[in-house]
Amino acid sequence: MRSDLIDPVNEQVDHLRGPASATVSLVEYGDFECPFTRALARPLQRMVETLDGRMRLAFRHFPLRAIHPQAQAASEMAEAAALQGRFWEMHDALFRQQLHGLLDADLRRCADALGLDAGRVETDLATDLPAARVQRDVEGGLRGGVSGTPTLFVDGVRYTGEHRPSAIRAAILEAVERR
Repeated sequence: MRSDLIDPVNEQVDHLRGPASATVSLVEYGDFECPFTRALARPLQRMVETLDGRMRLAFRHFPLRAIHPQAQAASEMAEAAALQGRFWEMHDALFRQQLHGLLDADLRRCADALGLDAGRVETDLATDLPAARVQRDVEGGLRGGVSGTPTLFVDGVRYTGEHRPSAIRAAILEAVERR
């Protein structure tokens, strides 16, 4: 099923890794408890680092709550970290932690390890801000035909190729060439 990205990349809203001047944007809908999303996390980061400003990555939450019971809490923790300017550090920490578990105590340990203000994390999690941000991403994904993770969009077009890093990189470079 091909679908296009409904919500374009937004500099003020999206979590972006890579330069704003990048030629191509890759949007990933991911789940912190999904092993397939975890498997792409580091390769996508390396692509941003090695494609010399030609690519930027936007991560959007799509917790598969029915099969990953801690995915929602992990996404909300990432949003609490974002409120302290540390989204990407938490993103990376959560994927490293995934193999060992993402229970609430594990999420708090990740926040502590990053040196986040624990009181502020608790206060922010008690508000609706982190959950509302996650829900916004989920709703946008649903409008764009997302049903599983990871789901990728290269410059607004759903990527339907293999989830091997080399195949994704080739699709990005094709998009660069088209510009």
